[in-house]
Amino acid sequence: MMKKNFISILITNHNKNKYLQKNLKNCFNQNYDSFEVIVYDDRSTDGSIKTIKKFKKIKLIQNHKDFLYPPLNQLEGLMYAFKRSKGNIICLMDADDYFYKNKLKLINLYFNLNVSKNILFDIPFSKYKKFHPKMKNHSYSIWPSIIPTSGISLRREAMKNFFYLSKIKRFPHLEIDSRIMIFSYHYLNEMNLIKNKITYYNIDENGISSKYKKFSKLWWHKRLQAFGYLRYILKKKNKCFIISFDYILTSIICWFLK
Repeated sequence: MMKKNFISILITNHNKNKYLQKNLKNCFNQNYDSFEVIVYDDRSTDGSIKTIKKFKKIKLIQNHKDFLYPPLNQLEGLMYAFKRSKGNIICLMDADDYFYKNKLKLINLYFNLNVSKNILFDIPFSKYKKFHPKMKNHSYSIWPSIIPTSGISLRREAMKNFFYLSKIKRFPHLEIDSRIMIFSYHYLNEMNLIKNKITYYNIDENGISSKYKKFSKLWWHKRLQAFGYLRYILKKKNKCFIISFDYILTSIICWFLK
């Protein structure tokens, strides 16, 4: 008989009430029954709390602290949610996305069949964006391609190790999905993908990524911080950070943008 892992769905929310009803309804409409839902709300003012409280089984955590940079708020929120969680599998989700009905069942199946694997990425479906991950086998690349937060699932111990190594305040512009991809690829030495479309991805024009328009000043600084985080992770694994043309170019541009 297939083992049923207890799965914790960790959701961060800030003023995404227009998506929340569908997000949470789909969580509780899974064809899998061994799970919990924990929502960390970052001082929403749009009626989100009222919507969340309609779902009696949800564990709600409300933030009363504010960081200057939104990626830090999200990371801090997920840390609090993780501490409250009980699952041996962790599924991350943004409040504007949602899971398809079979997501948890397939996540459970994957980890049961792959006992040595610590992390899993599923490529979300979206009407607005196509994801084509290209995994590069170099220690100098900050990218493997980024899979959004809602497509990330981890074993509990892997999530614990990630937070232990996250150095949150040191890289304030770097979002959790970028950090986890670098952590997975260069620390865990894993990049496990499933082809099943089990997550739906929305683009919120007021989301965290909207503040980092491509080639803007903040975008370049985030890129340099990604290199800094990569260097830090490689050092933890006793690997060399190789200075690439991309790194040099990013450093020069950031120096001019100071």
